[in-house]
Amino acid sequence: MKKFFALLTAALLFMGGGVHAEGALRADETWELVRRAYVFSFPLVLMDATMKAGTNTLRPENGRAPVNQAGHARTLATARFRQVVTPNVDTLYTQVFFDLADDALVILKPAADRYLTFQVMDAWSDTVAMLGTGADTMDERVYLLTGPGFDGKIPEGMTRVEIPTNIGWIIGRTVCFGPEDLENVYDLQARMDVRTLALYLSGEEQPEGTYVPENDGIPFRMAVGMGPKAFFDRVNELLVLNPAYPGDAEEMKAFAAIGVGPGLVFDPAVLGDGAGEHWQAMIAALPAELTASSASFLIDNGAFRFMGGPIGRFGKEYDYRALVAVGGFGANPADAAVYMRAGTDDEGAELSGRYSYTLHFGPGELPPVMENGFWSVTAYGDDDFLIDNPIDRYAVCDRTAFALNPDGSLDILVQADEPAEGKDNWLPVGKDAFHLFLRIYLPQAQVLDGTWHAPSIVKR
Repeated sequence: MKKFFALLTAALLFMGGGVHAEGALRADETWELVRRAYVFSFPLVLMDATMKAGTNTLRPENGRAPVNQAGHARTLATARFRQVVTPNVDTLYTQVFFDLADDALVILKPAADRYLTFQVMDAWSDTVAMLGTGADTMDERVYLLTGPGFDGKIPEGMTRVEIPTNIGWIIGRTVCFGPEDLENVYDLQARMDVRTLALYLSGEEQPEGTYVPENDGIPFRMAVGMGPKAFFDRVNELLVLNPAYPGDAEEMKAFAAIGVGPGLVFDPAVLGDGAGEHWQAMIAALPAELTASSASFLIDNGAFRFMGGPIGRFGKEYDYRALVAVGGFGANPADAAVYMRAGTDDEGAELSGRYSYTLHFGPGELPPVMENGFWSVTAYGDDDFLIDNPIDRYAVCDRTAFALNPDGSLDILVQADEPAEGKDNWLPVGKDAFHLFLRIYLPQAQVLDGTWHAPSIVKR
C-alpha cells in the first residue's frame, strides 16, 4: 500500500489534470484536485483554528482575548507555551484576532523607544501590513483596519489599512531586555488600544467573549486532525466572507469540480473507497513534498537554512504558503525578520542532546541588524516547542550576559548538561533530538543576500 501511494504521489506531481468528455473525474484526477485544494486552503483552516483557540476566553487573560480585542502576554514564552509552534522568547506577544464583517477595527500603537511592531495578516496568512517597523516606530499612530465590505468614513487622524478578508490575525511583538524590563513592556501594552470603531467612538466597554471547552486544543493539531468532509465543509463556510484573491480564480474554478468553493457542498463520496487511509497518507506526505517544491525559496547559509521571499507575501506560491503554515505559522516577511533553522551540525549529522556542540560566531560576525534590530539563538525539541530545562533559559541573544573570546568571537555551548565553565554562554537542550533557530530582526542586507556567514555548529 505504501508503494502504491508513493507511485501515485509521484505521478500526480507530473499530471496536468483535466475532465473527461463525459464530465466525470477519474479517481486520480479527483485526488489531485483534493491535494491541490487542501494545500491551497490549509492556511485558511489553520487561521480559523488558531483564532478559535486564541479567542476562547471571556475576557483578556494569559495572552488570549475575545475577537477584536488585544491579548497581552505578561511573561516570556516558556516550555509550557503551546499555542504557536517555534515561539520566540525575545518579545512579549500581543495578539488580536479580528473579524471585520460588522465593523472596522481601531489600533492605537504607542510611541516606543524600542522594537515594537504589529504584523497584520489576513485570513490566508499573507502579511498585509507591518505597523511600527518604519519611520513611525518612535511615534504614536492610530490605524483603522477595514474589511472588504467597509464603506464608512475614516475618522480624522486615522491611517486606513485595507484587509481583503474579514478575519485575520495581528501579532504584536515588543522586545524585552530581560525580566527587569518587564514593567516597561507592561507600560507599552497598557498604552495600546484595540477596539471596534463603534466602541472607540462611543467609549463603551468591551463586550465579554465566549468560552467553548473543545476549542482549547493546539490549533495545528486541530487543523490536521480534520477528516475530508469536516475540512472542506469549513473551507466552504470560510470562503463566503474570506474570499480567495482575484488571481486565484483559476484554482477556485478547478476546485468547484469537487464541491470546494464559497457556499458549495463537499460530498465525500467523490473520494471513493479507502478515502480515510488515502487522506492520511496524503497529509503525511505533504511536508516533504512541500519542502521539495519550495526549494528555490529556502536559502542555505552553512548548517542553517531560512525561508526567503516571498514569505509573508506569497502571491500564487500556494505550496510555499502551506509549508510556512506547517513550519512557522505567522512568520514575518524576510525584510522584517529572518528565522534561520539548523537541524544538523556542520558535518551534516542530526543534532542530538546526546552530544555537546559549539555554536561559533567568528570575530566581527555577530548578526548585523539595523537600528532597533536584535538577534537570538533558540533551541526547540522535535515537536517544535521550547525545551524544558532547569534554569529556564531557552535562548542566547544579544541581551544575554555572555562572554566573548579574546579575539571578539563568540562560542555558545549547546548541550544538555550544565558546563563546568562558561555557564553564561550555555544554551540548554534535552537529551533527545533538537534543532536551533537563529532569529535576526531587522536584518541588514548582507543577511538577505548571503554575504554574511552564519555561525558554525561543531560537535565536541
